[in-house]
Amino acid sequence: MARDIPFRKSLLTRLLAVSVLVSVLSIAATAWLAAQTTSGAIRQEQGQVLADDARVYDELLGLAATAPGWRGAERTVRELARQTGRRIALTTQDRVVIADSRGKGKGEGGSGGEGAPGAELPAKASAVVDPLAVDGALTAGAGSGQGGGGGSGGESGAGSEDADTAGLDRIDPRAVGPFRLSGRERTELAKVADDVVGCMHDFGVVARSVQGPGGRPRIDAPNDPNRFLDYTCNDTRLVVPTHTESKALKRLNELTNACLRRGGEPPVTVELDLTWRRSDGGVAERAARTGRPWASFVVPAEPGTPSGSGAPSERGAPSGPGTSSGRATPVPTPTPAPTPSPAEPDTESTAPTGPLPDPVDSTRVDREADTKAAACVGSARREQLGPYVSAPALLFVTSSDGSRTAAARAGANSGFSLSGADTTRLAGLSAGILAVTVAVTAFAATRLIRPLRALTTATQRMKTGEASEPVTARSAGSAGEIRQLADAFNDMAAHRKALEDQRQAMVSDVAHELRTPLSNIRGWLEAAEDGVVATDPELVSSLLEEALLLQHIVNDLQDLAAADAGTLRLHREPIHTSDVVDQVAAAHQAGAEAAGVRLSAKTYGDPCFTADPLRLRQAIGNLVSNAIRHTPEGGSVTISCRATPDAVEVEVADTGTGIEPTDLPHVFDRFWRADKSRTRSTGGSGLGLAIVRKLVEGHGGTVTARSTPGEGAVFTVRVPLSE
Repeated sequence: MARDIPFRKSLLTRLLAVSVLVSVLSIAATAWLAAQTTSGAIRQEQGQVLADDARVYDELLGLAATAPGWRGAERTVRELARQTGRRIALTTQDRVVIADSRGKGKGEGGSGGEGAPGAELPAKASAVVDPLAVDGALTAGAGSGQGGGGGSGGESGAGSEDADTAGLDRIDPRAVGPFRLSGRERTELAKVADDVVGCMHDFGVVARSVQGPGGRPRIDAPNDPNRFLDYTCNDTRLVVPTHTESKALKRLNELTNACLRRGGEPPVTVELDLTWRRSDGGVAERAARTGRPWASFVVPAEPGTPSGSGAPSERGAPSGPGTSSGRATPVPTPTPAPTPSPAEPDTESTAPTGPLPDPVDSTRVDREADTKAAACVGSARREQLGPYVSAPALLFVTSSDGSRTAAARAGANSGFSLSGADTTRLAGLSAGILAVTVAVTAFAATRLIRPLRALTTATQRMKTGEASEPVTARSAGSAGEIRQLADAFNDMAAHRKALEDQRQAMVSDVAHELRTPLSNIRGWLEAAEDGVVATDPELVSSLLEEALLLQHIVNDLQDLAAADAGTLRLHREPIHTSDVVDQVAAAHQAGAEAAGVRLSAKTYGDPCFTADPLRLRQAIGNLVSNAIRHTPEGGSVTISCRATPDAVEVEVADTGTGIEPTDLPHVFDRFWRADKSRTRSTGGSGLGLAIVRKLVEGHGGTVTARSTPGEGAVFTVRVPLSE
């Protein structure tokens, strides 16, 4: 019996372990992939929501900055709602509906009119739309940031120079109010800008004219290595305030200085680029120039430049009141060659005359003064722009059904988590999948192991010599590789049994073949010893014949053993088939005549090939002697040979009794004889045809037999030419 296999090493255990491992990994990978996909989708949706909300806010902010009283708000809100698929509503600070994409609110008196509060709107607004107090968090993703110069000389867009100042005065650059140029001024400045751009193009410099919210053009030349824009192609008309801007700038200065007087500060002169000039002639510079916030620099005014004229400073072109800061806003623009000044503008300095004050105290004083001046400039700008912009309004951006605001929706989707019930449900589902996997694997493994165990049991029985029953189809399974293995095992067992039967029959045949001549020799010798028969020449000839028979059997067995062991040596040489056939016919002619059989040889052509002539004559001779033995008196045996394109064929045909169809497959078996009585008169040892097959196979050829009972038999030897 087979040795018991430990449970941990059994095939069933390993299959279960592999199945569970694969299931766990599959569940984990699927869960991870689902979580990643869901999180990515949520993040993408959240980003889209925030981008849409920022765009809605920016569009309405631009409307408020250019249209007082929220003119056109209803049309803009409906268009934005159509584009984003959300509900958008604008209300006053008292939640009176200004515009709603779902229709006018109850009692709404039209755009900007009095209306009833929006009862269906959320409690918390998405944002407050106020062009004079911009929400930097929302404008960051709007795609058209609120930094940069507006008004008469500024530029709208996130990429403008003063984008970093938006968080200080928080005024939308599109709110230009009284600084908006007239049509005539726009046309004149546009022509000047076109001339400057043409000049730049003549020098091979790429440039373009960019118009700010107020209508003032600005030259954008990002690649100007030789500074043609500053010296060769510049035109001061692009930086000098127009009549409209001068009036607005005068009013801005009045409001700023009124604020400073209330705080006990000296007056300043605010330039078009929103820098300011104190009474000592200093110009407030950007903090980024020195790395210190609100650092101030004292630079004397250029000779002949009137205060408040708006002439460009050495730091850059004006950006207009639409910029987001009351600080200096240096944007490179074409300026005339600078007049030498007593102090370098980029160098921190003190007052023109007198002893230098303490650096720490000077810096602190300058910072305080600049902070107050900046606050007053921002306050004055809001006061000046107030009548030209819309009043602050509450913005509500919700889902299409109005259920949640965009902020709430983004907050809800900001993370991916499972509730306790969902976690329990997923754990139960995973456990169920594992249980089903284990059950299916156990069932499949049991069906797989059953035929293996049957094969193992059959092998053990075969090993101990017991009768081995074939492995049935039920034990091996209905189909597949296990069924093929069982069939192969059954074939092997049947072949092994046949070989064992043949071995036993061969031992019996060898004993029988040796026993007969030995018994004859012993009997005659005992008779001679006892004096019963005389030891005359006839007795000696009889004993010699029996000895030769024994020698023949032993030689045949030796040849078969050498062929089986692969030690049968062939001495090949070029030979003619006709010579071999003639030699075989001559050697057996006497035996054929003694048996009354006519022996003839025929050769078609004279094929020549390489072979062992001795072994080939032995093989053909065995066929001829076998044919003569089974051909009755008066019959004939014919040897013929012919050449084919790739082989030489030798046929031995007789007109004897023939071979039964059931016996044809066994004619080349060892010790097989058609006469089961195995009498001496019907044949030899039964090894001749077996030796023929081994000799022919040693030459790389084949030997076949065909026969019709009562009409004789034909044996064909086929030896390849190239072997």
